[in-house]
Amino acid sequence: MRVAIVTPAYNVGKYIAETIESVIAQSHADWAMVVVDDGSTDDTSAAVKNFSDNRIRLVRQANAGVSAARNRGLSELDADAVLLLDADDLLAPDALSRLVAALEATPDAVAACGTHAYISEDGARQTHSGSRLPASGDLLGALLERNLFANGGQVLVRARVVAELGGFRSDIAYGEDWEYWVRLAFAGSFTVVTDRAPILLVRQRKAGAYLQLGSDPSAFVACMDAIFSNHGLVERFGPDAVNQARRRAEAENAWIIGREHIRHGRHVDGRHWLRRSVLAKPNARRIALLAQAHLVTILPEWLQSPFQAYAAE
Repeated sequence: MRVAIVTPAYNVGKYIAETIESVIAQSHADWAMVVVDDGSTDDTSAAVKNFSDNRIRLVRQANAGVSAARNRGLSELDADAVLLLDADDLLAPDALSRLVAALEATPDAVAACGTHAYISEDGARQTHSGSRLPASGDLLGALLERNLFANGGQVLVRARVVAELGGFRSDIAYGEDWEYWVRLAFAGSFTVVTDRAPILLVRQRKAGAYLQLGSDPSAFVACMDAIFSNHGLVERFGPDAVNQARRRAEAENAWIIGREHIRHGRHVDGRHWLRRSVLAKPNARRIALLAQAHLVTILPEWLQSPFQAYAAE
């Protein structure tokens, strides 16, 4: 199975070489990678050009945003399956092998996915594991509640389905990937790699999207409206179930907003949003984490996750 890897890149000259090296190191060698430099003003393009591997292509365009960059990359490659890898993240050496094996073993699945973990900004250490994925099958209900994936680097999508879905929506500045995964889940089932070893290592950067938008309630509006305005949801689940799913999603968003406030030192605002989330959707784990959030400033670093402050760039 030939895999197309699409990597949008904007001012990531500090990180992208390590990302490309993680692709070159893959045990599954049948891949082609296109890096779309979305108007970078640093040495991103120069870093890509340093690689002589003929499976890697660089495309440059004026800055148009991550969705436009992904869509440009998707138009550049021909393959059996597509992986959308962010330009500062790393693939495990056997990531493609495991994802390809899962997809080939499940002909009816539209995509294969695996787990992720987080690494520090300098890439020197793993900070914590990501959330567990549901079992293989229909993930639409779970995806209506929250984005199950850190990003596309842990999801291998059949190319024919990518063509049918259309591209990423450039009118959504935050959560555009979540909206895309919901459309993908509408198209069919997922197969989940059973091995819990991370497929993807996600670099946590202070300059990442969460710093800019993750603590801003208004940033979630466009994505939520796009997801829940899909008339097919009501036809499939009924209006009451869709309304309930939206309320659960809003509770999940409130948790993200609260967590990101705390990670950036705004503890009072953060705890407000966490309490709001717990009241809307209580569970034992969230209640325990809410208590932890009240103590985060006096806890040792190893006990602060998932509220650990971002390191400075």
